[in-house]
Amino acid sequence: VFVTSFYSFRLYFVVFHGKERFNTDAQHDTHASHDAHDGHHHGGVPHETPAVVTVPLILLAIPSVIIGALTIGPMLYGDVFNSSIFVNPEHNPLHPMAEEYHGWWQYALHSFINFNIPAFWLTLAGAVSAWYLYLKRPELPGQIQAKFAQSKPLSILQTTLEQKYWFDYVNERYIATGGRLLGRGLWKYSDAGLIDGLIVNGTSKAIGWLATIVRRVQTGFLYHYAFAMIIGLLGLLTWVVS
Repeated sequence: VFVTSFYSFRLYFVVFHGKERFNTDAQHDTHASHDAHDGHHHGGVPHETPAVVTVPLILLAIPSVIIGALTIGPMLYGDVFNSSIFVNPEHNPLHPMAEEYHGWWQYALHSFINFNIPAFWLTLAGAVSAWYLYLKRPELPGQIQAKFAQSKPLSILQTTLEQKYWFDYVNERYIATGGRLLGRGLWKYSDAGLIDGLIVNGTSKAIGWLATIVRRVQTGFLYHYAFAMIIGLLGLLTWVVS
């Protein structure tokens, strides 16, 4: 809860408050300056959305709030989804919550007036921490990062966090690469080799090979056909007599 609140409010404070950052790169790079100048003519500078965008969003938000307030009870704690979603009664997390549900207003107010809930304080702590670090003392994150770089264990922790616990590295290096190798192998040996090479193309090649043999029998000479008929009759008589 704390981490979610922290990075959510950090994003909010960095984007909508504090020092403007959308022209920072343009001041240090000529190419970026050209891009920024070009972007100025195409709406590159942040600006408020026009009424044609804002008004429909407001008109959609109003019924969304009303419909949500009226349907939260039957949707979460009622039997609306009984025919489509099965929940084991012995492991139903909504059952104890349904016993405490007394309407949407009390449900919403409970999160703000019940200060015994740890989630409330963690959310508040995350928001205050983000405000202090990125609005009140924006130099602190850089100082903290420099302190982390001076310590071997902390630098390892910093690198681990920056690399997102190496999930992307493992996924790209092993899982994605392994998947590509598997797919390439299946394509090369199964699709191209077995299906196309043996079944599809192999069938046509076998028919062509058989046709080259049968074509030699079709000579056009009458005595060849008569000889073949005699051989066939002798074989049939041998089979019948035996």
